[in-house]
Amino acid sequence: MNLENLRKLLGPLAPEQLRAALHSAGATGRPRNPFENLAVPGNDAPLGAEFIEQWVVPFYMQRLSDLDATSYAAFVAAARRITPKIVTQLLGDFNWRTRLTGAYFAAINNYQQFTDAIGRLLLKSEVCYAADGYCLALLLFGTAEAKDYLQQYLHYYLRRPDLWFDQNDALAALTLLDTAAAAEFAEAWLKFVADKPNWNLQRTTEQLQACAAVIRRMRLDLGH
Repeated sequence: MNLENLRKLLGPLAPEQLRAALHSAGATGRPRNPFENLAVPGNDAPLGAEFIEQWVVPFYMQRLSDLDATSYAAFVAAARRITPKIVTQLLGDFNWRTRLTGAYFAAINNYQQFTDAIGRLLLKSEVCYAADGYCLALLLFGTAEAKDYLQQYLHYYLRRPDLWFDQNDALAALTLLDTAAAAEFAEAWLKFVADKPNWNLQRTTEQLQACAAVIRRMRLDLGH
C-alpha cells in the first residue's frame, strides 16, 4: 500500500486523525523531493493481522547485530519459508515496520530482483526508520545498481543539511561497498554534519558491518 492508497483507505478522517495514522506508519513530515514520482511497490489492501503477526511482529524491533540464539533461529526459519511474493507485500505496505522487515528478508535471501524497489523506496524517503534496512540490503546485494542508488541518495540528501534523514546509513553502506566511491562524498559529509555533533560515520559503519556479518552467516546456514 503506497501513500495515496493509504489516504484513500483512511477516508475522510479529521486532520488530527490522519496525522496520527501517518505518524504511526512513519510518515513524520517528510518534505517533497525530486524522487516522489518514482514507482514503488504498493498493495491494494491492508495486510491482515495474521500476516503481520507472522512476518513482521517477531522481527521489526530486532537489531540484527544483537540477536540472541532464539531470535537468530527465528529469522533463519522465517527466511526458509518466505517467498518473493511475501517480500513484495511487505515492501508494498505503507509502514516502516513492514518495509524494514521486507528489506531484511530480501537481504537474507539475496533477492536481488528487489534492488529497484528498495533503491526507489530509499530515494523517496516516505517513512522514517526503514532506511537502515534499505541500505543494508543494497550493501549485501553488492551490485552496480545497488551502489548507484546509494550514490543517488547521497548526491541529493547530503546537500540538504536541513533534512536529518538517513545520510549516515547510506554513506556507511557505500563505504563498505566501495571505499573510493564513498570518498567522493567526504567534503559533502563534513558540511552536512557541521551542525550535527552526534552523527558519527565510523560508529554507523561499524554497526552496519556487524549487521551484514550476521546476514552473511544466515545465508551460509540457509545454503545461499
